[in-house]
Amino acid sequence: MHNPHSGDGWAAGPSGIRVWGKFGAAGLFLVAGREVLLQHRAAWTNNGNTWGIPGGARDLQESPTQAALRETHEECAIAPADVEVLETQVTAGPYPPAGDLPGEWTYTTVLARTRSGLRLPTTANEESHELRWVGLDEVEKLPLIAPFRHAFPALRRRVEKLNR
Repeated sequence: MHNPHSGDGWAAGPSGIRVWGKFGAAGLFLVAGREVLLQHRAAWTNNGNTWGIPGGARDLQESPTQAALRETHEECAIAPADVEVLETQVTAGPYPPAGDLPGEWTYTTVLARTRSGLRLPTTANEESHELRWVGLDEVEKLPLIAPFRHAFPALRRRVEKLNR
C-alpha cells in the first residue's frame, strides 16, 4: 500500500531533470578525525557507480537532519546516537516544477562528526557496493556523484572550521 507521507518518488531538478525525493533529499557528511564516511553507490541506484555521502529522500514530516540520520542508519547501520550534528547546508536547489514533476526540491547536507571522534563500524545495505572512511585529502580522487563533487570543497572547509 502506498504511503502518502513517503518521499519516494521523483521531483524536478536542475533544467527539469528528475531527482529522487518528492519532498527533497538529505545526506550525512560524517567525519571522524580527518576522514569522512563515503558510500560507493550500487549500479542500480540513481547515479549509480559513483561515490557520495549516505542519504536519500525526505519523508513529508521529516526534517533534513532526521532524514539524513535515518538514511545513514538504513544504509550504513550507524546509530543516530553515535552522531553529533554540527549544522545543515542546502547544497542544491530549490528548482522550479517541470512537466508533471513537483518543484521546490532541495538537497540538504548535514555536517556531523562521530561522538567518539573515531571511525564507526559500518554495514552496507543493498544500495551500496562499499562504505569507506576516506581521508579528506583523498575524496576528490574518487569518481564522485557530480553534485557532491561540486559541493565538496566548501563542505570540507566548513567542517574543518567547525572541528577546530
